[in-house]
Amino acid sequence: MDWVDNWLNIIQDYWLPPTCLLCGNAGERPRDLCQACYGQLLRPTQHCYQCAEPLPSPSAAPLRCGRCISRRPAFDETHAAFVYDDALRYLVTGLKFAAHYKNARLLGHLLAETVRQNAETPQLLIPVPLHKHRYRQRGFNQSLEIARTVAHSLSIPLSVDACQRCHDTPQQSRLNAKQRRQNLRHAFVVAKPLNVRHVAIIDDVMTTGSTVHEVAKVLKKAGVERVDVWVCARA
Repeated sequence: MDWVDNWLNIIQDYWLPPTCLLCGNAGERPRDLCQACYGQLLRPTQHCYQCAEPLPSPSAAPLRCGRCISRRPAFDETHAAFVYDDALRYLVTGLKFAAHYKNARLLGHLLAETVRQNAETPQLLIPVPLHKHRYRQRGFNQSLEIARTVAHSLSIPLSVDACQRCHDTPQQSRLNAKQRRQNLRHAFVVAKPLNVRHVAIIDDVMTTGSTVHEVAKVLKKAGVERVDVWVCARA
């Protein structure tokens, strides 16, 4: 319930005031991040509106990169909060491999701030799913933990089971772009009807876009008309 969440936030802020997760100094409510560290985070500037790939020259009009023109992704737009630099790598890897859940809350707040200003509001949020075997190993899905904060901050419904990973594929970080595309073919399924027109996929980092492309592809086949991608960082 909202009133319970509000009281829990008040109690947490009183007893556990925000502390910067990057330098250890006092944070700026509601973020566990100080103003100095926040100001040093790198935001994307001129980029492809579809995949958020940096573009070489500025333009007043939205542009697509050559890769999206020649091999059109299944998703329609990408909104990346930051560039994947050392600070974002520290936050993401701390969450993913050390289960630092505070990092998920911070990343979710930062992503929500970005999309609140720049993105059209979807009807549903879907985190990139983990296979059940990987979920049992890790104990959580980092994309889902980030999505929980985004959904609460923006009051958008979140589905944790509409899309599922049906194949336990090798980790994408070990593969090149072509291998990533092949690795993820038929890896996802839509597990229940989606009676929505517009969905946003939530993930931590976007590198080649192969994962979100495959998720978006099955969502489009299930009848979703528009699929956006919201990520904390673009590599």
